[in-house]
Amino acid sequence: MNKRITAIIADDEPLLRYQLNKMLADVWPELDILVSCENGKDALDAIVAKQPDIAFLDIRMPEMDGMTLMRKINQFDKFPFVVFVTAYDEYAVRAFETNAIDYLLKPLNEKRLEQCVLKMKQRLIDHSTEKTTPDLNMLFEKFQSLFPSEHKNYLKWIRVQKGEDIELIHCSDIQFFKAEDKYISLYKKNKTQSDVFLLRSSLRELLLQLDPDEFWQIHRSVVVNVNAIEKIKRDCTGKMQLIIGGNALQVSRAMQNKFLYNI
Repeated sequence: MNKRITAIIADDEPLLRYQLNKMLADVWPELDILVSCENGKDALDAIVAKQPDIAFLDIRMPEMDGMTLMRKINQFDKFPFVVFVTAYDEYAVRAFETNAIDYLLKPLNEKRLEQCVLKMKQRLIDHSTEKTTPDLNMLFEKFQSLFPSEHKNYLKWIRVQKGEDIELIHCSDIQFFKAEDKYISLYKKNKTQSDVFLLRSSLRELLLQLDPDEFWQIHRSVVVNVNAIEKIKRDCTGKMQLIIGGNALQVSRAMQNKFLYNI
């Protein structure tokens, strides 16, 4: 492709914008990043003014979320290919692997980004020889059905049972969740130690109901409330642990990028 390919990045996390810009420079040095935006409104203005070929959009942004922004640009005569950036589990976005719109999961993974770049290059080549454009309306409806929680309130309270009593626990009081066999252990902060409650649910189902800005999956079996993190430790081998309520929680290597610039 001899044509200059351009893109914008839109995400309200400065670290994510920096990381994506840097990683794209490594895997696609010919790509020209025109601007990085911190909210959906600025991204819309940039798309109108700059008319980029590709837009890397966070799903959840202030001013205007990625879903709304996608719906707006779909009304334009010319619009960019969209790559969504999301904190959701891979199973929920797997349906997009054969569509014109791609996705990147947080934390960013270089190998996955390389796959995305190859896919976008091919889409751009195919698009230059086609007279039609991808049906974003169909893709929007499909995406919306996969992410109903984007358009409803996340859980604020979780009901738990302890003996004969039922207790409502506010999500701000939760330290972390840990999947164990057929149950999830909920750890609630207390003055001296953590109170533990059992939930009959899967971690995957629970994650869809929790605010991804507040709760991060740091391991396949552990989800933490980021506001409850007391300390981040890293040993000489590179292994990372979070300290929450006196509990040491292992961080998987795939999730360590979320904390690299905060320790």
